[in-house]
Amino acid sequence: MRTEFERIIPDEGSSFRLLHENLSVQEFTWDYHYHPEYEIVCVLGATGRRHVGNHLSYYESGDLVLIGPNLPHAGFGYGAVGHYEQVVLQFLDNFLGDSFFNSPEVSGVREMFERSKQGLAFHGETKRIVSERLKKLSQFSHFEKLIELLELFHILAGSEEYTLLNDTEKRYDFNQKDQLRLSKVYQFVEQNYQKAIEIQDVASVASLTVPAFCNYFKKVTNQTFTDFVNEYRINKATNMLTQGETVADACFKSGFNNVSYFGRVFRNMKGRSPSEFGKMIGKRQDLRNKI
Repeated sequence: MRTEFERIIPDEGSSFRLLHENLSVQEFTWDYHYHPEYEIVCVLGATGRRHVGNHLSYYESGDLVLIGPNLPHAGFGYGAVGHYEQVVLQFLDNFLGDSFFNSPEVSGVREMFERSKQGLAFHGETKRIVSERLKKLSQFSHFEKLIELLELFHILAGSEEYTLLNDTEKRYDFNQKDQLRLSKVYQFVEQNYQKAIEIQDVASVASLTVPAFCNYFKKVTNQTFTDFVNEYRINKATNMLTQGETVADACFKSGFNNVSYFGRVFRNMKGRSPSEFGKMIGKRQDLRNKI
């Protein structure tokens, strides 16, 4: 499984590409890819996993991320939980001409674009306000979309409510060998998460000794392999609970062999117990049925 180059074509009559999609999470695959365009990804409401550069983590209740040019990333919908709706904007650095972003009036936007080379995840009021405006963007004319996009750049550039997803002191270097190795590891976990995973087996998949693999995985992902597997299993269990599975079934079907341990890991990652999460989902579904 390779890291693919994605060719992006602007919308007809526009200098950038806008996607507004409502999709089933079953339609997503783990497609690690890169492209020369900047990309704004706005996930509306779902919970899932983000993988941008070397950064791997979960987002909850939606996401708002700005990804710089040629920074490899995976689709945000793979393994997501809940209704998945996303707005994606993709644009080249010169989509408004070669010198526009060199203008003094947009120096803050230019600085934000520079930071986005490490990936930016926005939160708080910035995330809420921008997400609401992006949700309406597809209803506008081409000219109105452009004006609104500049307004959104202004809001994002002026915000301090963001997290750099990759270490600014260690610029992400695209390494085909590393990504191929990680892809093999991810595929192995995807195929075997429901049973015990021996570290010797996954190290063999990566063509490394056990100590070398443990050090390597921690270095490139900033988490231990055990933490990664637990996150993967909890995400699967969350999806099962959303679909009405019992806590015990979600525990064992996602690869855990102890309900108490499953409950502790779930609470640490989700901030609530599996049963509390299941009740919350049930209340949401009841509310939707009444509407």
